[in-house]
Amino acid sequence: MSNSYKRVLAIDYGTVRVGIAISDPLRIIARGLETIDRKGDDEGVILRIKELVQEYQVDTIILGLPLRTDDLPGERELATRAFAAQIEDMLGITPILQDERYTTIIAEEIMSKTAVKEKRRKAIVDQIAAEIILQDYLNVNSH
Repeated sequence: MSNSYKRVLAIDYGTVRVGIAISDPLRIIARGLETIDRKGDDEGVILRIKELVQEYQVDTIILGLPLRTDDLPGERELATRAFAAQIEDMLGITPILQDERYTTIIAEEIMSKTAVKEKRRKAIVDQIAAEIILQDYLNVNSH
């Protein structure tokens, strides 16, 4: 099976929730897939990601990297890089780190223009952020 039929999975790694988005098999369109609640350590999150990688035949993982505007490494960037290393160790796939500055803000702006109730927005905003990260990647790396 060629790469064009393997999907790309994107991750918006947050302190409370992890948003997941998936591409279509042709790697053209991104869609939000689910939000995983972090319950302490990341092993459960990575095990769920592993299930999704197998279920959707993923060969590429994009991980949003929260860079600071002053270009100094921040706490979230360091935590995300450590999470990337865990993914590589547990899944054997090296995540592609992609600048995700402002994706959560854009996702929240999108959600504010919908009729979705506030409580539900929190669960969806991380998926939308992952979807934005993935669509940006797909737009730049399409055939």
